[in-house]
Amino acid sequence: MAVRNPTAPHRIPPDMSRKPKKGYYVKGQFVAEGSELDLELKRELRGDTDISRTDLKRESTELQKLGEELLTLRADLLAKLDLSDKMMDALAEAKRITNFEGKRRQMQFVGKLMRLLEPQVIEAARAALAEQHAPSARETKLLHSAELWRDRLIADDDAVAQWINNFPQTDTQQLRALVRQARKDAKPADQAAVSQGLAPRQGRAYREVFQLVREQLAAAEESGENDE
Repeated sequence: MAVRNPTAPHRIPPDMSRKPKKGYYVKGQFVAEGSELDLELKRELRGDTDISRTDLKRESTELQKLGEELLTLRADLLAKLDLSDKMMDALAEAKRITNFEGKRRQMQFVGKLMRLLEPQVIEAARAALAEQHAPSARETKLLHSAELWRDRLIADDDAVAQWINNFPQTDTQQLRALVRQARKDAKPADQAAVSQGLAPRQGRAYREVFQLVREQLAAAEESGENDE
């Protein structure tokens, strides 16, 4: 009879070395929590039978991306979300990991946890991200409005009168002087430039008109004035 060497390492069977996955069995098939099959079965229970596997795959991908975006969410906004300690720990670990493969695996885990969230929590996460990005969206809108006004002021005297009427606090003498200079600077250098389709030159006055307009629009926005 063979006697086992007590100093030899004890080998753990492969099926005992892995942490068992959470899930359940349906018709003899194991369904892991958070898997696409799990989502599909839950939708069937709710009566959402019109959603295809392609839709589920797309939803799964979107949730994975949403989880990645949560890594960039400000701490104060993240704290307002009704996320489990497990999710918070997973996000913190994902931020800590720098190894590419390790990061990828961790984000897959985050994606799985995202699929377990209630719809209202997912919507709250999207709203928090939108709130974080809102300042940049407002700035983009402000810059676009300033560009439109600048071009109108340089192109049309009526626009100058309208601007002064809407923004009486503007230094009208400075504005008119900048507009006149911008119009002079905008003239092509010669006829050859016109025939070649070259854009008009834009000088310092052109940029200063934009700056003046942007500052006035920003001040009006902060005070709640209407610039329409």
